[in-house]
Amino acid sequence: MAHRKTLAGLVAATILAGSTGVSYAATEIQWWHAFSGRLAELLTEQVEKFNASQSDYVVVASHKGNYSETLNAGIAAFRAGEQPHILQVFEVGTATMMSAKGAIKPVFEVMEETGKPFDPETYLAAVKGYYTTTDGKMLSLPYNSSTPVLYVNRDALTKAGLDPDMDLSTWDKVNEAMDAVKASGSSCPLTTAWQSWVHLENLSAYHNVPFATKENGFAGLDTELSFNGPVQVKHIEAMGQWAKDGKFIYAGRRNEGGARFRAGECAFFTESSAGYAGVKAEADFAFDIRPLPYWAGTEGAPQNTIIGGASLWVMAGHKDEEYAGVAEFLNFLSSADIQASWHQNTGYLPITMAAYEQTKDAGFYKENPGTDIAILQMTGKAPTANSKGLRLGSFDQIRGIIDEELEAVWSGDKTAQAALDNAVARGNQLLRRFEQANR
Repeated sequence: MAHRKTLAGLVAATILAGSTGVSYAATEIQWWHAFSGRLAELLTEQVEKFNASQSDYVVVASHKGNYSETLNAGIAAFRAGEQPHILQVFEVGTATMMSAKGAIKPVFEVMEETGKPFDPETYLAAVKGYYTTTDGKMLSLPYNSSTPVLYVNRDALTKAGLDPDMDLSTWDKVNEAMDAVKASGSSCPLTTAWQSWVHLENLSAYHNVPFATKENGFAGLDTELSFNGPVQVKHIEAMGQWAKDGKFIYAGRRNEGGARFRAGECAFFTESSAGYAGVKAEADFAFDIRPLPYWAGTEGAPQNTIIGGASLWVMAGHKDEEYAGVAEFLNFLSSADIQASWHQNTGYLPITMAAYEQTKDAGFYKENPGTDIAILQMTGKAPTANSKGLRLGSFDQIRGIIDEELEAVWSGDKTAQAALDNAVARGNQLLRRFEQANR
């Protein structure tokens, strides 16, 4: 638990990885997060800037593992009465956090009670909608919001005798390119990160077909999974064949494929727009960011992709003066300068229009082609009931089921239809338990 310490004068304290002079008279704000590597370094810079900008509060950020581990750590800490002030929770944990009655303090309440200036309308609609109530009240603060895109190794295409500027808008065209890349001797034409998020959740939204009933869970807890329809089966069936042919190389459930792409081994990589930070830092080859491909001939496609990443939830059980510090810090994170820098360095979406306009006016998108694709892909069309996102209970566990069933397709042990049917049936059992527990 955070507490207020008072000492005479100013004392230097070590905050995170760097040393920042702060006053021990400051109110301490604990922030638990899931970032490592380059993203953790950039998060640390934000914290240090905030701590240096004022003397009333000091934010202490702590890495608690991956997204699942951080969520579980926050829940366990609340039960023990040791919860942080701010908890970073990935987007699929939204329904879980909303149902955690008594454990959270909605962001709109924090801002209202502390009297801090706060206007939800300044946030991008495609981002804000995921984390708000049906009447537009913000429950958590969008922080690192992303959407999947296609990364292209231009050198690999050139080696295969292809024009690196070729049309890759559809999966059929990507497949043709993979044939040429494989024929050129490549051992990894295509790999992916976050297979459920990219190849089922976003695939469904991008083709305007439901992932689940009840508007993908937004309209009620009595939702049922429905990602075993014709569009989804077609895509997973194609990927299963690509795996059999040695064109799709499965590397793992999270982002294990990223290392292979950044090392130059793979021609194509489907991954979060936030993969830009790592690719830009490590890739020793020319690369492009392209829109996520779609299946031509599907009515309504391409629609829009959906949000990934995480938001910041304020935990209940703290003092008023501490919530004042939380509100000030969240406003700092939402400021145009901070968000524009975050967006430009990471590939995450700018969460406010001001940050987007500032980035555009600075010429960043012209100097770094493709870095605006994530924004255009999410905001180019008004979201439909099928494409505004997912709000499903126990979804972290459901993703585990999906991963298991997809792996059976990649290994040739199951057909796409059988695997998706089984994933839907198993996942629905978890949804029913979640519904019964949260009536």
